[in-house]
Amino acid sequence: MKKRRLGNSDLYVSELGLGCMSIGTNPSQAQEIIEAALEEGINYFDTADLYDFGENEKLVGQSLKSVREQVIIATKAGNRWNKNKDGWSWDPSKSHIKEAVKDSLKRLGTDYIDLYQLHGGTIEDPIDDTIEAFEELKEEGYIRQYGISSIRPNVIREYAAKSSIVSVMMQYSILDRRPEEEALPLLNQKGISAITRGPLAKGMLSNKMLDKASESVKAKGYLDYSYSELKKTISSIREIISDERSMTEIAFQYNLADHAVASVAAGASRAEQVRENAKAARAHPLNKDELALIKSIAKLNKYEQHR
Repeated sequence: MKKRRLGNSDLYVSELGLGCMSIGTNPSQAQEIIEAALEEGINYFDTADLYDFGENEKLVGQSLKSVREQVIIATKAGNRWNKNKDGWSWDPSKSHIKEAVKDSLKRLGTDYIDLYQLHGGTIEDPIDDTIEAFEELKEEGYIRQYGISSIRPNVIREYAAKSSIVSVMMQYSILDRRPEEEALPLLNQKGISAITRGPLAKGMLSNKMLDKASESVKAKGYLDYSYSELKKTISSIREIISDERSMTEIAFQYNLADHAVASVAAGASRAEQVRENAKAARAHPLNKDELALIKSIAKLNKYEQHR
């Protein structure tokens, strides 16, 4: 598995990462999925304190304990579960982040986090204080680097201008090309990496294609696509690209074609899924003609409002 540099940092992440939210709560199943990822050469593992009330961090930490120095562990903070654990609130304050990191370190069973990310963000946040928290955590040795997880252009612009973030995690796929409008060009310019999630667009860009479409998608469409437009777009892409490429391969390689993208963090609920994704990520890159054809068919989505 090839690796790419994360921003201007000393972290090199595998082109395919494992988004750990889908590994479940069964320890043996989670370990099987993570071991499959390690066997495939994946070194980037992405979790968050929000997932399964922190249990996800525990499973990730336990499964990676024996290879801790060889992997990049990323987690996120900024959300607080309420006392009943039936909802959460947003808290990007310096005090919360500096407290949350200690809880994450304890659950992960490690004394440092490779990449610590703000799990969201709005332009109304106390951004300077949030940045100060992350910078202090770096100085104190609790984290190696930091980034944000956001799809909001105005938030991304603020952090790109004011902080030393090395990455922005964002949703990106052939069916969700919103980052191409502003975010990816900005990150390329600033030397900041994108970590992409949702490359298969809820499974619709997997090999099963629209068999994976939910009832909601069938009724309401996906982003600015109607269901009939989805059918036409996906079938057209499938027709113009060689059958030698799987749909999953096309989807992953589309993401990896952008120079700002360091890693595609794909979820998996089975070990076999990890292996299928790894095969797609290791495939030959899309050529210029293939990319141009895909872009001529898929919409260049726009944000509903210029956030």
